Amino acid sequence: MTDGAGDREETRLEPEKERTMEPEETTQGRGASLAQTAASKLSQMGERTKQLGNNVIQDPERQKRIILVIVCTALLLDNMLYMVIVPIIPDYLEGLQKAADRAQDAVVYINSTNSTIHKAPKGNFDLQIGVLFASKAILQLLVNPLSGTFIDRVGYDIPLFIGLNVMFLSTLTFAFADNYATLFLARSMQGLGSAFADTAGIALIADKYTEEKARSKALGIALAFISFGSLVAPPFGGVLYQFAGRRVPFLILACICLIDGVLCLIVLKPFSNRERENMPVGTPMYKLMIDPYIAVVAGALTICNIPLAFLEPTIANWMEENMHSSQWEIGMTWFPAFFPHVLGVYLTVKLAAKYPHLQWFYGAIGMVFIGASSCTVPACKNFGQLMIPLCGICFGIAFVDTALLPTLGFLVDVRHVSVYGSVYAIADISYCVAYALGPVVAGQIVHDLGFVQLNLGMGLANVLYAPALLLLKNVTKMKPSYSERNMLLEDGPTGLYDTIKMEQREKKRKGLCTTLDENGVETFAQRSYSEEESSGGEYA
Repeated sequence: MTDGAGDREETRLEPEKERTMEPEETTQGRGASLAQTAASKLSQMGERTKQLGNNVIQDPERQKRIILVIVCTALLLDNMLYMVIVPIIPDYLEGLQKAADRAQDAVVYINSTNSTIHKAPKGNFDLQIGVLFASKAILQLLVNPLSGTFIDRVGYDIPLFIGLNVMFLSTLTFAFADNYATLFLARSMQGLGSAFADTAGIALIADKYTEEKARSKALGIALAFISFGSLVAPPFGGVLYQFAGRRVPFLILACICLIDGVLCLIVLKPFSNRERENMPVGTPMYKLMIDPYIAVVAGALTICNIPLAFLEPTIANWMEENMHSSQWEIGMTWFPAFFPHVLGVYLTVKLAAKYPHLQWFYGAIGMVFIGASSCTVPACKNFGQLMIPLCGICFGIAFVDTALLPTLGFLVDVRHVSVYGSVYAIADISYCVAYALGPVVAGQIVHDLGFVQLNLGMGLANVLYAPALLLLKNVTKMKPSYSERNMLLEDGPTGLYDTIKMEQREKKRKGLCTTLDENGVETFAQRSYSEEESSGGEYA
């Protein structure tokens, strides 16, 4: 009886177990199907996103815009990192100096029983700041000849990516530096990264935008980002340093640099297996430097940036002594000048599109503006008056840079080989000469001669150099000149193909053309050709 009842209970429990297991299995099956559906949808969305990204990247016009964004972001970061330390580093170094002095005083106090002990002299604080500020431009000046040649050999994308990575490491080093040596290393690393990123970025814009109007506009946008980075960085760094700490500004810039580097890696694909052997060989840098037109442009870029480079390290002390300016006024000294700089870029781009043959004139007008504004700086009596000449200096620099940077690309197109790494490395060298001398030389000139004499000298140099731009008056009338190019390169034909092309060119100049008869034998025939067909003319 007991066994029978137990069997009946087991038989009743088994269907109940089966019924309870069936919903569990159904739930598991539904969950698996939902997971598979979600995975397939995600895969489809990923494929569509990838296809959309490839279509955007492969579209030439959209690719140009993305490349312009990448380059402008790199230039913005470089100039923000260059100027963000202005309100941070002096105060930080002063703290380090005081800590070192306290430690030194403690050592002297402990050993005070020895009457012959002399206190070690304190380091020159101003000299330390000047050397730290100038180290970036000095290293960039030394590396630019190598980076320009490297860019001509391997293209623009790899040097740009290398420069962004070095700038990222430099920014992180700034954030975690705790002594002067580490700060000096970070500043020098920034110069190394700038030598690659800045030169490759500007050259990449010139290479992608081959039409003169579009090139001037693109380079003008890049210059606006350079100006914005230089002028907005001191308030940006000062506010974050005051309320968030020393590391926060550098960490923010490092994150932006990392994003820009990833975007460069995705869009430009610098390490893809592309054919680089077909790239034309650029003109060596030393031959570009002896080109008189390029030399005039490089000299103008150096002279016009000297007032800005020399005033940045000296104007703060002058404002404190003569105007009794507050710290916020000193921090905001250059920020209002951003707006006339952008206005100058806009006007130059518009004028160059309408009257492209007057590029030299726009540069000369800019240098006169800079000279006149620089001479009026010492006459200012308060913060409001000082804004006027500083805005005039930045307005003039916008005219010179926006007019002459596209001219460098055009000169390379018509007189050399259309590879832009070396020529824009020369432009970067021109800037670096001014900014390397500024922190070191400007203070000594003010100490020996005075602030008034410094500004008068800089203004006079700009006004006197402006007529030299008359040499560029006929640049827009130039045509590509093979004879002039060969004369500048001083290179004969290399290889069978080049030899044949040279022979054909000589025959064309003599009025002979080659034809093939019925038997396939090459014959020569007299031909008449117009002046436009000749490749020996320099001007239209």
